[in-house]
Amino acid sequence: MQSKIEALLDKIPTPCYVCEETLLEKNLQILDDVQKRSGAKVILALKGFAMWSTFDLIKNYLAGATASGLWECQLAFEELGKEVHTYSPAFKDDEIELIAKMSDHLVFNSMAQLQKYKKIAKATNPNTSIGVRINPEFSAAPVDLYNPCAPMSRLGVTRANFYWDNTIEGLHFHALCEESAKSLAGVLQAVEEKFGEFLPRCRWVNFGGGHHITKEGYDIKLLIDLILDFKRKYDVEIYLEPGEAVGWQTGVLVASVLDIVHNGIDIAILDTSAEAHMPDVLAMPYRPEVRGASKPGKKRYTYRLGGNSCLAGDVIGDYSFDEPLQIGQKIIFEDMIHYTFVKNTTFNGIRLPSLALVRKDGDFEIVRRFDYCDYKHRLS
Repeated sequence: MQSKIEALLDKIPTPCYVCEETLLEKNLQILDDVQKRSGAKVILALKGFAMWSTFDLIKNYLAGATASGLWECQLAFEELGKEVHTYSPAFKDDEIELIAKMSDHLVFNSMAQLQKYKKIAKATNPNTSIGVRINPEFSAAPVDLYNPCAPMSRLGVTRANFYWDNTIEGLHFHALCEESAKSLAGVLQAVEEKFGEFLPRCRWVNFGGGHHITKEGYDIKLLIDLILDFKRKYDVEIYLEPGEAVGWQTGVLVASVLDIVHNGIDIAILDTSAEAHMPDVLAMPYRPEVRGASKPGKKRYTYRLGGNSCLAGDVIGDYSFDEPLQIGQKIIFEDMIHYTFVKNTTFNGIRLPSLALVRKDGDFEIVRRFDYCDYKHRLS
């Protein structure tokens, strides 16, 4: 399915994230197919994709959303209107009642938090289903920064610290990051080995996120087989909560070249920033793809693409192009909708990128522009 961005470049202000509804719907259809064939429920992880202007489309396919705290919970409750599952590494006294009121599932990170808040949660919302996040101490995550089951992780209860409480109705685990169904099989084996005695007592089990379901080559049949097998063994409802798989390859970040300088290499300074607008480039790190570009030296003209902040390391990467870059030229960074604008900052007072949609009928719509007030009101 081809992107429509290049035909719309003249209409796109920069910097700007642009999500294409046709590409998003393709991912949603894949996830819905998994739901229908496995009987599992797929819910959107807002930490990875929270573009609520697309929720009218998403609610046609997914069962709900999973939140990591009060504001994500409130966004899902107000704008999606389907199941809301909330998990946090630690809840707060002044938020727990409001979160419980809006949550269909409420998942605690420790036994201490369960004991502290279970009565309050049930008194506030008798229909909320209580769960605990467990740590199977097994993961295939590629780097420790994104490995929730790394040694000494603060996320989830290990078997040595877990005990059954009759308030518990479900268990949640998250052990993957951009991983395959084969990796999930390893996680499930670890869960059964460590927590298998408790699984028959559960109403539901949440397999967490990190399932790269919409990536080309993902073994969907194996995923469905694993879900069906687990359901047969334990007679539980299964949830998956991908974020990246929803937004995967559904949109871009468009930026403009502001200046070109030379210091051992030609350096194009853009009106975007790795530090402020694509932080995983520096944190992971990784090199985002640029439409029409290649690795340095592969094409005739090589440039370092740099951000417009004062951070010395605000560098996106080195790329080569068929033709020289021009000041004012637009650059398209591929696959920039998931885990990007949800992490944006206003470091240096740099303008936040606008948010835009290419509707299914081809219409281009800017759904959010940010201004000085957005920066000022984060400060005091």
